[in-house]
Amino acid sequence: MPTSQATAVWEGKLKDGKGTFTAASGAFSGPYTFATRFEGKKGTNPEELIAAAHAACLSMALSAGLEKAGKPATRIETQAACTMEMVDGTPTITRMQLTVRGKVPGLDAAGFQKAAEEAKAGCPVSRALKGIPQITLDARLG
Repeated sequence: MPTSQATAVWEGKLKDGKGTFTAASGAFSGPYTFATRFEGKKGTNPEELIAAAHAACLSMALSAGLEKAGKPATRIETQAACTMEMVDGTPTITRMQLTVRGKVPGLDAAGFQKAAEEAKAGCPVSRALKGIPQITLDARLG
């Protein structure tokens, strides 16, 4: 299996400095600052990248599980919201909210929910993020 790589550079002090990140593949890159990370200013941050990774991984894991069960999906869309809060004076990722919508011919809501829960438990990014205190899942067909 491949090893994925990315590079980040930070220049300056924490509050007035700036950073950039780049995927080794060249597929994405961007700037980030203290304000985009901690003050909600427009722009990206590491937590947005974690959310994107979790959404992508869950979508693939759910697709694989459904296919293995003989109910291949025609579409899986996952949104992930990664929340960071101060915990004992330290910035901490406290919550990941996953919202999954799927189109799966011949599958009922209960079957989709079960498959989504299994994908959430088994996808590599979910397993890597087990330290997040709250990971919720809202999975529905439609």
